[in-house]
Amino acid sequence: MVLLGFFLRITTFILALTLTQIVDGFQSRMLMNNGLALTPQMGWNSWNHFQCNINETLIKQTADAMVSSGLSAIGYKYINIDDCWGELKRDSQGNFVAKASTFPSGIKALSDYVHSKGLKLGIYSDAGTFTCSQTMPGSLGHEEQDAKTFASWGIDYLKYDNCANTGTSPKERYPKMSKALINSGRSIFFSLCEWGQEDPATWAGDIGNSWRTTGDIQDNWKSMTMIADQNDRWASYAKPGSWNDPDMLEVGNGGMTKEEYRSHFSIWALAKAPLLIGCDLRSMDKVTFELLSNKEVIAVNQDKLGIQGKKIKKDGDLEVWAGPLSKKRVAVILWNRGSLAANITARWVEIGLESSAIVNARDLWAHSTHSRVKTQLSALVEPHACKMFTLTRRKA
Repeated sequence: MVLLGFFLRITTFILALTLTQIVDGFQSRMLMNNGLALTPQMGWNSWNHFQCNINETLIKQTADAMVSSGLSAIGYKYINIDDCWGELKRDSQGNFVAKASTFPSGIKALSDYVHSKGLKLGIYSDAGTFTCSQTMPGSLGHEEQDAKTFASWGIDYLKYDNCANTGTSPKERYPKMSKALINSGRSIFFSLCEWGQEDPATWAGDIGNSWRTTGDIQDNWKSMTMIADQNDRWASYAKPGSWNDPDMLEVGNGGMTKEEYRSHFSIWALAKAPLLIGCDLRSMDKVTFELLSNKEVIAVNQDKLGIQGKKIKKDGDLEVWAGPLSKKRVAVILWNRGSLAANITARWVEIGLESSAIVNARDLWAHSTHSRVKTQLSALVEPHACKMFTLTRRKA
Protein backbone atom coordinates (compact mmCIF):
# COMPACT_ATOMS: atom_id res chain seq x y z
CA MET A 1 0.00 0.00 0.00
CA VAL A 2 2.87 2.35 0.80
CA LEU A 3 4.42 1.61 -2.59
CA LEU A 4 1.05 2.10 -4.32
CA GLY A 5 0.59 5.42 -2.55
CA PHE A 6 4.05 6.51 -3.64
CA PHE A 7 3.31 5.71 -7.28
CA LEU A 8 -0.04 7.50 -7.06
CA ARG A 9 1.67 10.61 -5.73
CA ILE A 10 4.32 10.44 -8.45
CA THR A 11 1.64 9.97 -11.12
CA THR A 12 -0.37 12.88 -9.75
CA PHE A 13 2.75 15.09 -9.73
CA ILE A 14 3.62 14.17 -13.32
CA LEU A 15 0.06 14.83 -14.47
CA ALA A 16 0.03 18.19 -12.69
CA LEU A 17 3.40 19.13 -14.16
CA THR A 18 2.27 18.10 -17.64
CA LEU A 19 -0.95 20.08 -17.27
CA THR A 20 1.03 23.13 -16.15
CA GLN A 21 3.31 22.81 -19.16
CA ILE A 22 0.30 22.49 -21.45
CA VAL A 23 -1.33 25.57 -19.93
CA ASP A 24 1.90 27.56 -20.10
CA GLY A 25 2.39 26.50 -23.70
CA PHE A 26 -1.20 27.39 -24.50
CA GLN A 27 -0.76 30.82 -22.94
CA SER A 28 2.38 31.35 -24.99
CA ARG A 29 0.56 30.36 -28.16
CA MET A 30 -2.39 32.52 -27.21
CA LEU A 31 -0.30 35.66 -27.63
CA MET A 32 0.95 34.45 -30.96
CA ASN A 33 -2.65 33.75 -31.93
CA ASN A 34 -4.13 36.98 -30.61
CA GLY A 35 -5.23 37.80 -34.15
CA LEU A 36 -2.82 40.72 -34.35
CA ALA A 37 0.18 41.42 -36.57
CA LEU A 38 -0.70 38.97 -39.32
CA THR A 39 1.05 41.66 -41.34
CA PRO A 40 3.48 44.21 -39.87
CA GLN A 41 1.87 46.97 -37.84
CA MET A 42 1.31 50.39 -39.41
CA GLY A 43 0.71 53.66 -37.63
CA TRP A 44 2.48 56.54 -35.88
CA ASN A 45 4.62 56.96 -32.78
CA SER A 46 5.40 60.17 -30.93
CA TRP A 47 9.04 59.62 -29.96
CA ASN A 48 11.16 60.32 -33.06
CA HIS A 49 9.82 63.84 -33.57
CA PHE A 50 8.40 64.93 -30.23
CA GLN A 51 10.18 62.83 -27.60
CA CYS A 52 8.77 64.05 -24.25
CA ASN A 53 7.03 67.11 -25.70
CA ILE A 54 3.62 65.46 -25.96
CA ASN A 55 0.10 66.17 -24.73
CA GLU A 56 -3.45 65.04 -25.39
CA THR A 57 -4.09 67.83 -27.90
CA LEU A 58 -1.16 66.65 -30.03
CA ILE A 59 -2.41 63.07 -29.94
CA LYS A 60 -5.93 64.12 -30.96
CA GLN A 61 -4.63 66.33 -33.76
CA THR A 62 -2.40 63.52 -35.00
CA ALA A 63 -5.38 61.16 -35.09
CA ASP A 64 -7.32 63.81 -37.00
CA ALA A 65 -4.45 64.23 -39.48
CA MET A 66 -4.10 60.48 -39.94
CA VAL A 67 -7.70 60.36 -41.09
CA SER A 68 -7.92 63.62 -43.05
CA SER A 69 -4.70 62.89 -44.97
CA GLY A 70 -6.04 59.53 -46.12
CA LEU A 71 -3.20 57.60 -44.47
CA SER A 72 -5.57 55.69 -42.21
CA ALA A 73 -7.50 54.46 -45.24
CA ILE A 74 -4.38 52.77 -46.62
CA GLY A 75 -3.49 50.94 -43.42
CA TYR A 76 -1.96 53.28 -40.84
CA LYS A 77 -4.11 52.51 -37.79
CA TYR A 78 -2.08 52.82 -34.59
CA ILE A 79 -1.61 56.14 -32.79
CA ASN A 80 1.11 55.30 -30.27
CA ILE A 81 2.01 57.44 -27.28
CA ASP A 82 5.64 56.92 -26.28
CA ASP A 83 7.42 57.83 -23.03
CA CYS A 84 6.51 60.71 -20.66
CA TRP A 85 2.71 60.39 -20.56
CA GLY A 86 2.47 59.57 -16.82
CA GLU A 87 3.12 61.08 -13.43
CA LEU A 88 6.32 60.16 -11.61
CA LYS A 89 4.41 58.37 -8.85
CA ARG A 90 1.57 55.86 -8.87
CA ASP A 91 -1.66 56.51 -6.98
CA SER A 92 -2.44 55.13 -3.52
CA GLN A 93 -3.60 51.84 -5.06
CA GLY A 94 -0.42 51.51 -7.10
CA ASN A 95 -1.99 52.42 -10.44
CA PHE A 96 -0.47 54.47 -13.24
CA VAL A 97 -1.66 58.10 -13.31
CA ALA A 98 -1.78 60.14 -16.51
CA LYS A 99 0.22 63.35 -16.24
CA ALA A 100 -2.24 66.04 -15.16
CA SER A 101 -0.47 68.91 -16.90
CA THR A 102 -0.39 67.26 -20.33
CA PHE A 103 -3.12 64.60 -20.30
CA PRO A 104 -5.73 66.20 -18.01
CA SER A 105 -8.64 64.24 -19.50
CA GLY A 106 -6.91 60.92 -18.82
CA ILE A 107 -5.95 58.12 -21.17
CA LYS A 108 -9.40 56.50 -21.29
CA ALA A 109 -10.96 59.66 -22.75
CA LEU A 110 -8.13 59.89 -25.27
CA SER A 111 -8.62 56.25 -26.19
CA ASP A 112 -12.31 56.87 -26.79
CA TYR A 113 -11.47 59.80 -29.06
CA VAL A 114 -8.93 57.83 -31.10
CA HIS A 115 -11.33 54.90 -31.42
CA SER A 116 -14.07 57.26 -32.63
CA LYS A 117 -11.80 58.02 -35.59
CA GLY A 118 -11.55 54.35 -36.50
CA LEU A 119 -8.00 54.17 -35.17
CA LYS A 120 -6.24 52.28 -32.35
CA LEU A 121 -4.37 53.75 -29.38
CA GLY A 122 -0.98 52.53 -28.22
CA ILE A 123 0.88 53.33 -25.04
CA TYR A 124 4.35 52.90 -23.58
CA SER A 125 5.85 51.33 -20.50
CA ASP A 126 9.12 49.74 -19.48
CA ALA A 127 10.31 46.37 -18.18
CA GLY A 128 12.17 48.14 -15.41
CA THR A 129 11.64 50.32 -12.36
CA PHE A 130 11.49 53.54 -14.41
CA THR A 131 10.97 54.39 -18.06
CA CYS A 132 13.89 55.62 -20.15
CA SER A 133 13.02 59.28 -19.52
CA GLN A 134 13.02 58.59 -15.76
CA THR A 135 9.91 60.78 -15.53
CA MET A 136 7.50 57.95 -14.78
CA PRO A 137 7.57 54.48 -13.21
CA GLY A 138 8.16 51.30 -15.15
CA SER A 139 6.03 48.17 -14.94
CA LEU A 140 8.55 45.76 -13.43
CA GLY A 141 6.74 44.08 -10.54
CA HIS A 142 3.41 45.64 -11.59
CA GLU A 143 2.80 43.67 -14.78
CA GLU A 144 -0.65 42.26 -13.98
CA GLN A 145 -1.91 45.51 -12.49
CA ASP A 146 -0.66 47.64 -15.37
CA ALA A 147 -1.96 45.27 -18.04
CA LYS A 148 -5.41 45.43 -16.46
CA THR A 149 -5.16 49.23 -16.35
CA PHE A 150 -4.25 49.36 -20.03
CA ALA A 151 -7.14 47.06 -20.88
CA SER A 152 -9.57 49.18 -18.86
CA TRP A 153 -8.44 52.25 -20.79
CA GLY A 154 -9.04 50.53 -24.12
CA ILE A 155 -5.38 50.37 -25.08
CA ASP A 156 -4.62 48.40 -28.26
CA TYR A 157 -0.81 48.38 -28.32
CA LEU A 158 2.00 48.33 -25.77
CA LYS A 159 5.58 49.35 -26.54
CA TYR A 160 7.65 47.88 -23.72
CA ASP A 161 11.12 49.38 -23.22
CA ASN A 162 14.23 48.09 -21.43
CA CYS A 163 15.59 50.84 -19.15
CA ALA A 164 16.24 50.62 -15.38
CA ASN A 165 16.00 46.85 -15.70
CA THR A 166 17.89 45.93 -12.49
CA GLY A 167 20.28 43.77 -14.50
CA THR A 168 17.71 41.00 -14.84
CA SER A 169 17.60 39.12 -18.13
CA PRO A 170 14.91 40.28 -20.57
CA LYS A 171 14.05 36.60 -20.99
CA GLU A 172 12.70 36.77 -17.43
CA ARG A 173 11.10 40.23 -17.52
CA TYR A 174 9.29 40.32 -20.87
CA PRO A 175 7.32 37.05 -20.52
CA LYS A 176 5.74 38.42 -17.34
CA MET A 177 4.12 41.28 -19.23
CA SER A 178 3.23 38.92 -22.07
CA LYS A 179 1.24 36.72 -19.70
CA ALA A 180 -0.28 39.77 -18.02
CA LEU A 181 -1.56 41.03 -21.36
CA ILE A 182 -3.04 37.62 -22.12
CA ASN A 183 -4.82 37.73 -18.77
CA SER A 184 -6.03 41.31 -19.20
CA GLY A 185 -9.13 40.38 -21.16
CA ARG A 186 -8.19 42.53 -24.14
CA SER A 187 -6.16 41.80 -27.28
CA ILE A 188 -3.19 44.13 -26.98
CA PHE A 189 -0.35 44.21 -29.48
CA PHE A 190 2.91 43.52 -27.62
CA SER A 191 5.96 45.36 -28.98
CA LEU A 192 9.18 44.38 -27.22
CA CYS A 193 11.76 47.17 -27.19
CA GLU A 194 14.74 45.23 -25.86
CA TRP A 195 17.18 46.88 -28.36
CA GLY A 196 18.38 43.51 -29.68
CA GLN A 197 20.75 43.03 -26.76
CA GLU A 198 20.05 39.34 -26.16
CA ASP A 199 19.05 38.38 -29.70
CA PRO A 200 15.27 38.60 -29.14
CA ALA A 201 14.56 37.23 -32.60
CA THR A 202 15.55 33.83 -31.22
CA TRP A 203 13.06 33.87 -28.31
CA ALA A 204 10.58 36.75 -28.50
CA GLY A 205 8.42 35.14 -31.17
CA ASP A 206 6.81 33.05 -28.43
CA ILE A 207 5.74 36.05 -26.37
CA GLY A 208 5.41 39.14 -28.56
CA ASN A 209 4.13 40.47 -31.86
CA SER A 210 7.34 42.36 -32.70
CA TRP A 211 10.75 42.91 -31.18
CA ARG A 212 13.39 45.53 -31.68
CA THR A 213 16.54 44.11 -33.24
CA THR A 214 18.66 47.26 -32.82
CA GLY A 215 19.28 50.37 -30.78
CA ASP A 216 17.40 53.59 -31.52
CA ILE A 217 17.42 54.92 -35.06
CA GLN A 218 18.67 58.46 -35.72
CA ASP A 219 17.52 60.73 -38.53
CA ASN A 220 20.60 60.34 -40.72
CA TRP A 221 21.93 58.12 -43.49
CA LYS A 222 24.64 56.42 -41.42
CA SER A 223 22.23 55.35 -38.69
CA MET A 224 19.53 54.18 -41.08
CA THR A 225 21.86 52.04 -43.21
CA MET A 226 23.59 50.53 -40.18
CA ILE A 227 20.25 49.54 -38.66
CA ALA A 228 19.06 48.06 -41.96
CA ASP A 229 22.13 45.80 -41.95
CA GLN A 230 21.74 44.81 -38.30
CA ASN A 231 18.09 43.91 -38.78
CA ASP A 232 18.81 41.89 -41.92
CA ARG A 233 20.71 39.32 -39.87
CA TRP A 234 17.46 38.09 -38.31
CA ALA A 235 15.32 37.84 -41.45
CA SER A 236 14.56 34.13 -41.09
CA TYR A 237 12.78 34.66 -37.75
CA ALA A 238 10.03 36.95 -39.04
CA LYS A 239 6.62 35.49 -39.76
CA PRO A 240 2.93 36.43 -39.59
CA GLY A 241 2.14 37.36 -36.01
CA SER A 242 5.72 38.21 -35.02
CA TRP A 243 8.12 40.59 -36.76
CA ASN A 244 11.63 41.99 -36.56
CA ASP A 245 11.54 45.69 -35.68
CA PRO A 246 14.44 47.92 -36.85
CA ASP A 247 12.76 50.91 -35.15
CA MET A 248 10.39 53.59 -36.35
CA LEU A 249 10.47 55.57 -39.57
CA GLU A 250 12.34 58.87 -39.80
CA VAL A 251 10.74 59.88 -43.11
CA GLY A 252 9.78 63.55 -42.98
CA ASN A 253 11.94 64.61 -40.03
CA GLY A 254 14.45 66.49 -42.18
CA GLY A 255 17.75 64.74 -41.58
CA MET A 256 17.94 62.89 -44.91
CA THR A 257 17.32 63.69 -48.56
CA LYS A 258 14.25 62.61 -50.50
CA GLU A 259 16.16 59.74 -52.11
CA GLU A 260 17.58 58.62 -48.78
CA TYR A 261 14.10 58.62 -47.26
CA ARG A 262 12.83 56.68 -50.28
CA SER A 263 15.53 54.07 -49.65
CA HIS A 264 14.63 54.02 -45.95
CA PHE A 265 10.95 53.42 -46.64
CA SER A 266 11.63 50.85 -49.37
CA ILE A 267 14.02 48.74 -47.31
CA TRP A 268 11.70 48.82 -44.27
CA ALA A 269 8.82 47.72 -46.49
CA LEU A 270 10.76 44.83 -48.04
CA ALA A 271 12.08 43.76 -44.63
CA LYS A 272 8.52 43.43 -43.31
CA ALA A 273 9.37 46.03 -40.68
CA PRO A 274 6.66 47.88 -38.77
CA LEU A 275 5.73 51.02 -40.69
CA LEU A 276 5.39 53.44 -37.79
CA ILE A 277 5.57 57.05 -38.95
CA GLY A 278 7.79 59.24 -36.79
CA CYS A 279 7.22 62.75 -38.15
CA ASP A 280 4.65 65.48 -37.42
CA LEU A 281 1.62 64.44 -39.45
CA ARG A 282 0.01 67.82 -38.93
CA SER A 283 2.62 69.60 -41.04
CA MET A 284 4.10 66.96 -43.37
CA ASP A 285 4.96 68.24 -46.84
CA LYS A 286 3.91 66.80 -50.18
CA VAL A 287 7.10 64.77 -50.62
CA THR A 288 6.73 63.14 -47.21
CA PHE A 289 3.12 62.24 -47.91
CA GLU A 290 3.98 60.78 -51.32
CA LEU A 291 6.67 58.57 -49.78
CA LEU A 292 4.51 57.36 -46.90
CA SER A 293 1.42 56.77 -49.03
CA ASN A 294 2.88 54.67 -51.85
CA LYS A 295 0.32 51.87 -51.93
CA GLU A 296 2.45 49.62 -54.13
CA VAL A 297 5.39 49.73 -51.74
CA ILE A 298 3.08 49.26 -48.75
CA ALA A 299 1.57 46.22 -50.48
CA VAL A 300 5.00 44.54 -50.40
CA ASN A 301 5.21 45.16 -46.66
CA GLN A 302 1.68 43.89 -46.08
CA ASP A 303 1.89 40.87 -48.40
CA LYS A 304 0.12 37.91 -46.81
CA LEU A 305 2.98 35.49 -47.43
CA GLY A 306 4.86 37.29 -44.67
CA ILE A 307 8.44 36.40 -45.60
CA GLN A 308 11.02 39.06 -44.82
CA GLY A 309 13.11 40.17 -47.78
CA LYS A 310 16.86 40.40 -47.27
CA LYS A 311 20.16 41.46 -48.78
CA ILE A 312 21.16 38.84 -51.32
CA LYS A 313 24.13 40.50 -53.06
CA LYS A 314 26.69 43.17 -52.26
CA ASP A 315 29.32 44.58 -54.61
CA GLY A 316 31.01 47.41 -52.76
CA ASP A 317 28.31 50.02 -52.21
CA LEU A 318 25.92 48.40 -54.71
CA GLU A 319 23.37 46.01 -53.25
CA VAL A 320 20.47 43.81 -54.28
CA TRP A 321 17.75 43.07 -51.72
CA ALA A 322 14.93 40.67 -52.54
CA GLY A 323 12.22 38.47 -51.11
CA PRO A 324 9.32 36.25 -52.19
CA LEU A 325 5.73 37.47 -52.32
CA SER A 326 2.41 35.70 -52.65
CA LYS A 327 1.31 34.41 -56.06
CA LYS A 328 4.92 33.39 -56.79
CA ARG A 329 6.01 36.99 -57.24
CA VAL A 330 9.33 38.47 -56.13
CA ALA A 331 10.11 41.92 -54.70
CA VAL A 332 13.50 43.41 -55.59
CA ILE A 333 15.38 46.53 -54.52
CA LEU A 334 18.46 47.78 -56.35
CA TRP A 335 20.16 50.00 -53.76
CA ASN A 336 23.10 52.32 -54.37
CA ARG A 337 24.74 53.20 -51.06
CA GLY A 338 27.67 54.89 -52.80
CA SER A 339 28.37 58.46 -53.89
CA LEU A 340 28.27 57.92 -57.66
CA ALA A 341 25.47 56.78 -59.97
CA ALA A 342 25.89 53.15 -61.02
CA ASN A 343 24.21 50.29 -62.82
CA ILE A 344 22.97 47.51 -60.55
CA THR A 345 21.87 44.08 -61.77
CA ALA A 346 19.80 41.36 -60.14
CA ARG A 347 20.05 38.01 -61.90
CA TRP A 348 17.14 35.58 -61.71
CA VAL A 349 19.23 32.81 -60.14
CA GLU A 350 20.20 35.21 -57.34
CA ILE A 351 16.66 36.19 -56.39
CA GLY A 352 14.82 32.88 -56.51
CA LEU A 353 13.56 32.82 -60.09
CA GLU A 354 14.27 30.06 -62.55
CA SER A 355 16.72 31.21 -65.23
CA SER A 356 14.13 30.70 -67.97
CA ALA A 357 11.49 32.89 -66.31
CA ILE A 358 9.95 35.76 -68.23
CA VAL A 359 8.50 38.46 -66.00
CA ASN A 360 6.73 41.76 -65.97
CA ALA A 361 8.76 44.12 -63.79
CA ARG A 362 6.65 46.71 -62.02
CA ASP A 363 8.59 49.81 -60.92
CA LEU A 364 6.88 50.69 -57.64
CA TRP A 365 8.11 54.29 -57.48
CA ALA A 366 7.77 55.19 -61.17
CA HIS A 367 4.45 53.30 -61.33
CA SER A 368 5.39 51.83 -64.70
CA THR A 369 5.79 48.28 -66.01
CA HIS A 370 8.59 46.73 -68.05
CA SER A 371 7.14 43.78 -69.99
CA ARG A 372 8.74 40.47 -70.85
CA VAL A 373 11.99 40.90 -68.92
CA LYS A 374 14.34 37.92 -69.20
CA THR A 375 17.32 36.57 -67.24
CA GLN A 376 18.08 39.67 -65.16
CA LEU A 377 16.92 43.12 -64.11
CA SER A 378 19.26 46.11 -64.42
CA ALA A 379 18.88 49.81 -63.73
CA LEU A 380 20.96 52.95 -63.35
CA VAL A 381 20.60 54.04 -59.73
CA GLU A 382 21.56 57.47 -58.40
CA PRO A 383 23.68 57.90 -55.24
CA HIS A 384 21.91 56.94 -51.99
CA ALA A 385 18.85 56.04 -54.05
CA CYS A 386 17.07 52.81 -54.90
CA LYS A 387 14.81 51.24 -57.48
CA MET A 388 12.08 48.91 -56.23
CA PHE A 389 10.22 46.34 -58.33
CA THR A 390 7.82 43.47 -58.11
CA LEU A 391 8.41 40.70 -60.64
CA THR A 392 5.44 38.70 -61.89
CA ARG A 393 5.94 35.58 -63.96
CA ARG A 394 4.20 35.42 -67.31
CA LYS A 395 3.85 32.76 -69.94
CA ALA A 396 6.46 32.67 -72.69
